[in-house]
Amino acid sequence: MTRIAVLISGFGSNLEAILEATEAGKLPGVEVALVVSNRAEAYGIKRAIRHGVPLIYFPLAPYTRAGRARREYDAQLAAILRAFDVEWVVQAGWMHLFSSAFLDQFPSRVVNLHPALPGQFPGTHAIERAYQAYQRGEITHTGVMVHLVPDEAVDAGPVVAQEVVPIYPSDSLEELESRIHAVEHRLLVQALYDLCCKGASG
Repeated sequence: MTRIAVLISGFGSNLEAILEATEAGKLPGVEVALVVSNRAEAYGIKRAIRHGVPLIYFPLAPYTRAGRARREYDAQLAAILRAFDVEWVVQAGWMHLFSSAFLDQFPSRVVNLHPALPGQFPGTHAIERAYQAYQRGEITHTGVMVHLVPDEAVDAGPVVAQEVVPIYPSDSLEELESRIHAVEHRLLVQALYDLCCKGASG
């Protein structure tokens, strides 16, 4: 089995997509070994519990309050994942930028999902920023990408999968968000299949 950890900070719909895919046999040989949330209020915690997946709440705040470095947090989280024999790490709405103290422990094995195309709208609020750019006539579409995280650059690693998402004149922000999330769920599962299953299946 290929053991993966899914890191969340919020609603967890992409976590749900991964869990449903593993349970349905769409990710053969892949096991969600651990879910980590850095926010106690994240709804994704309920999803992990409902699916019976091991779960850890690991907040950054105690580290910052104690004056401890972000790198110490990253190193300790990497050690936890190693204790669960995790091979791949999936950032699914994870709101924390990793330092090399974490990334070096999983070289070319950290996967991130970003609701924009490569080179566009890195960082937070990407969907909202794309919607505003469309309203200003600067873009005609947006998209979703799944990429590897080899270093500390934001949303800039090697692209594993990408898909264009159209923006329509009649769209509200909520309609665009819904369309993007639907693509995210499908594209992330496909990317994980390509990364974790294709080689194993020959």
